[in-house]
Amino acid sequence: MLFLLIFFFSFVFFFKSFPFKPPPPPMNSVWRLLLSPLFWEQLSGFLVSWFHKDWLSIGVYQVPMKMPQKKINLGLKQAANAEEESPSLLDLPELTLECILERLSPSGLCSMAGVCSSLRDRCTSDHLWKKHLKQKWGRLIGDAAFREWQCHIASRKRPGLVDQSNQKGFLRSLGTVWSFSWIKPKFETRNKPSTSLPVDSIMAMYLSLERGKFWFPAQVYNRENGHVGFLLSCYDAQISYDSKTDTFQARYSPYGRRMIEESIHRDRLRAPPVDTPAHDLHISDCLNDLKPGDHIEIQWRRSKEFPYAGWWYATVGHTEACDVNENHCPCQYNDMVALEFNQYSPGSRWRRTIINRKEHREEGNEADGFYGGIRKLYKEEEISTWKRLWPRQVFE
Repeated sequence: MLFLLIFFFSFVFFFKSFPFKPPPPPMNSVWRLLLSPLFWEQLSGFLVSWFHKDWLSIGVYQVPMKMPQKKINLGLKQAANAEEESPSLLDLPELTLECILERLSPSGLCSMAGVCSSLRDRCTSDHLWKKHLKQKWGRLIGDAAFREWQCHIASRKRPGLVDQSNQKGFLRSLGTVWSFSWIKPKFETRNKPSTSLPVDSIMAMYLSLERGKFWFPAQVYNRENGHVGFLLSCYDAQISYDSKTDTFQARYSPYGRRMIEESIHRDRLRAPPVDTPAHDLHISDCLNDLKPGDHIEIQWRRSKEFPYAGWWYATVGHTEACDVNENHCPCQYNDMVALEFNQYSPGSRWRRTIINRKEHREEGNEADGFYGGIRKLYKEEEISTWKRLWPRQVFE
C-alpha cells in the first residue's frame, strides 16, 4: 500500500509528460489516507530503513557512513531501457513535501533528517518544531523559561548538541540523528567543517527538554506530594523532565526547606502566570473588582527575610457586617475584603484574613506570615484545577 501511495505522488507530478489524458484518480480515498498519521510514520521509517545498509553501528546508535547527496529514490522499478532516473521524494512539489513533513512526529522528523542533507535542512527548520514545542511544552514553558533558555545557550561552549548516553525508544531516535549522524570518515571531513544542530534553534530546545538537560522555571501545585503544609499552594521551582518515567523533578527555593522532589506528574505543573520575581510584591490590579464568590491567588511568605515562594488559593467571602443577602450585599463596596482559605476549619487561625482594598500592600505578622499581591482568577481552567486539588479533609 505504501508503494502505491508513493507511486501516486510521482504519477501526479509527471502525468503532463504523457500524450494521453489519464483517468481521474480516486482522490477522496487517497487524501483520506494521506491525512492518516500512520502513513507519515510509515513513510519516514521506510526512508530511513532504505539507507540502513549504508549505516555503521556504534553502540546503540546507527551512524551513516556518509550523508547521501543524491536524490532519494521512491522505490519505483525502472524500465529495462529507461534512460532517465526514476522520480524521487525531492522531486515532489514543494507544497506536497512540506505537507508530508508537517505531519511527521518529532521522532519522524529526526529520522527523516538522517536521510540526506537536503531533508536535514528542512527537518530542522524552526517552523516545523514550533508546533511540537507548543503541543507538548506550551502549558509549562512561559516567558521566564524562554529567558532561562537564552541564558542557557549563551553559556554553552560547544555549538553542537552531543549526548552519548544510552537512550531508548524515542530518545534513541533523537540521539541517532543528532549525536553522531553527521560524523563522516576522516578523509571526508579533513577539508570540510562539521555540521551540527544550532543551539539556538527550536529543535535544540525541544531535544534539551526531552533529554532532561534543561532545567527551567515553573510552578508546582501541592509541593512535596501534597504535604499538609503546602496544600492548595503553587510554589516556584526549577523543573527537569525524566523521559523514562514521563514525570518531572523539581528543585525548590534555597530559602527555608531546600529539597528535590521527584516523580511529579504533568498535571501538577504550570508556567508562572505572572512575570513577578519571587522577591517582589505583585502589583494587585483587581482589588476594586473583588466581590464575594470570586476566586483568587495570593502571595504568602513566612517571614520578611524570605521571598514569596508561591501562590495560595482562596475565595472572597462576606465581611462580618454583611447579612449574606445576595440582593443587598454591601461587601463589594466595602473597603475591607475578607479572604477565606476554606481548606482549614472555621476556628483555625489560617482560615480567614482581612485586607483593605484601597491600601493593601503587604499585611501580616511574624506569627501568621505575610500576605502579598493578589491576582483574580477569570479562567475556568485555572479554577477547576484548584478544585481538582482540593483536599479530602479539612485541616486545623
